[in-house]
Amino acid sequence: MDEKSIGRLVSILYRQSQQYINCALKRLNVNSSEFIFMMALYNNEGISQENLSELLQINKAATARAIKSLEQKGFVYRIIDEKDKRAYKVYVTEKGKSCKEKIHTVRKGWTSLISEGMDKETFNTVYNSLKDTTERVQRINYSELMEK
Repeated sequence: MDEKSIGRLVSILYRQSQQYINCALKRLNVNSSEFIFMMALYNNEGISQENLSELLQINKAATARAIKSLEQKGFVYRIIDEKDKRAYKVYVTEKGKSCKEKIHTVRKGWTSLISEGMDKETFNTVYNSLKDTTERVQRINYSELMEK
C-alpha cells in the first residue's frame, strides 16, 4: 500500500476509539454507540430526537435505537413534545447524570492517548485540519458530485 490514505487512518482511529470506549465503559453498561448520545445530551438536555440526529449527523433510525437502549437501561427518559405530539424530547435521568464524570473522563482519556507526545502546536494543527476537513465534507452534495 504505497498510497497515503487519510480515510484509512481515520477509519482505524475510529475503530480503535470504539474499542477503547467499549472497554472503558463496560462496567457502566454504556457502549460506544450510546456514548456519543450521552455526551451530546449532557450539553443539550431536552433536545428532540430529530435535532439530536442532526447534531450528531446520525440517521433517525440509529438515534431511535440508541435512545431506546439508553432508556431501557435507565440513563435517559423521553417526553412527548407539547408542540409536536409526534416528537420526543430526551432528558438524562439521575442514573445518567451519575455517569457524567466517568463518561467525560473516558473522552479526555482517549484524546490524551491519541495525542500523546504531541506538543500543543502540533495538537492544534491536527485538530484544526480535521475540523476544516469535516466542515468541508459536510457541505458536499454527494448526489451532485456523483453526476459529474
